[in-house]
Formats: sequence, C-alpha cells, structure tokens
Amino acid sequence: MTDPQLPPPSGSVPSGFVPPAPPAAPPVAPAPPVAPAPPAAAPALAPAAYGASVPPVPPAPGYAAPPGAYQVPVGGYAAPTGAYTVPDPAPRPSKLTGTLSLVFALVAAVVTPIVAAFASYEIGRRVPEAIVRLNSDDLSSLAVLSPARDQVLWAEISFWAGTILGIAAIVLGIMAIARKRGRGQGIGALIVAVVGPAIFFLIAGVALGAGAAAGGIGLYS
Repeated sequence: MTDPQLPPPSGSVPSGFVPPAPPAAPPVAPAPPVAPAPPAAAPALAPAAYGASVPPVPPAPGYAAPPGAYQVPVGGYAAPTGAYTVPDPAPRPSKLTGTLSLVFALVAAVVTPIVAAFASYEIGRRVPEAIVRLNSDDLSSLAVLSPARDQVLWAEISFWAGTILGIAAIVLGIMAIARKRGRGQGIGALIVAVVGPAIFFLIAGVALGAGAAAGGIGLYS
C-alpha cells in the first residue's frame, strides 16, 4: 500500500489521476503602517529693503557646517559705499527765474526811488533861486533847471532804470508763474513791479517839495 501524498510508482499511474495540491502556507500578518514625518518648515524671510543688511539664517539644531564651508559674516552684509541709488523721477524745477524777477522788482521799487529822492531834493532847493535871478521874460524850463542840470540827469537815469527793471521783473515773473520756476517769487515780483511807479513818483514828489521849501526859506531868510 502506497502513501496517498507520494506520487505512485511509474507504470502504475491510472488514467485520469490528478496529484493532490500541496497544502497552502499559513497567512502572514502585515506590518503596521508607519506615519510619515512632517516636513521641516522653512524659516520665513521678510523681503529686505534695497541696500539693507540681511540677517543670517540660523542653522538647524544639530547641524554643523563642514570644514572650509562658506560662512555668512555676523551682522549680514553692509551696503557698499557709493552704491547706485534710484534717481528722483521728477526733479524739482529751478527757482532762478522767480528769484531774478523779485530782485529786479525790488531794485526798481526801492533803489531807484531813493536815487530820485536825493536828485529831486537838490532840484527843488535850487529852482527858487534860479527863478528869482532870471528875468520874467526868460522863465523857460531849461533856464530854470539849468543850475540843477546834474541832478536832473540823475533823476532821469533813475526813472528809466526803474522802468526797464520793472518791465523785466514783470516778464520774468510771468515766466516763473507759467513754468513753475519760483511761483511765489514771481507773484511777489509782479505785485512789487506794478506798485513800483507809484512809489517812485510819490517819493520824488515829496523830495522835490521838501527841497523847494528849503530853498525858499533860505532865499528869504
């Protein structure tokens, strides 16, 4: 009698014989799943301003740089001297035009009236004496002003100089206001240049009257 688990001897296998399947291996229990480690969060770096030093990032705990590795200097990198700076997109216009207009207006309204005041006083002081000495038939303007011809010349020079400077101040003031090159100075120059002729004639008239009064008192004293 043969073992049923062993194959039958050769020559004695009946037809249609199928050998039995080997016993299945016992099931193996699966290994418990391992949870993946969370990734290390990278340190957030704030955007550094242009030219500012960037603080060094501290290394992770337990990390040591290998010998000969590049080291970040303590305190970060300093901005290089003479670094390129972004130019101002809208440069401020020059105020030279407005300043010149104001200077011309002040000279026309202050300096020239002072010169005219001295000349007018001397004219007024010398005219009464010339009127008394001249005959009634020779009382022309040239004869009366002849003793004060130098003072008359200075008065005319101051008048025409003030006129030219006043016109220049008005023109430059308008240009300064239109082109925004010292608008405040330009507005002030326009005001002073417009008032300048009134100041000139007022001071010259007062000085002429004072000189005439002084000349008359000296003549009859």
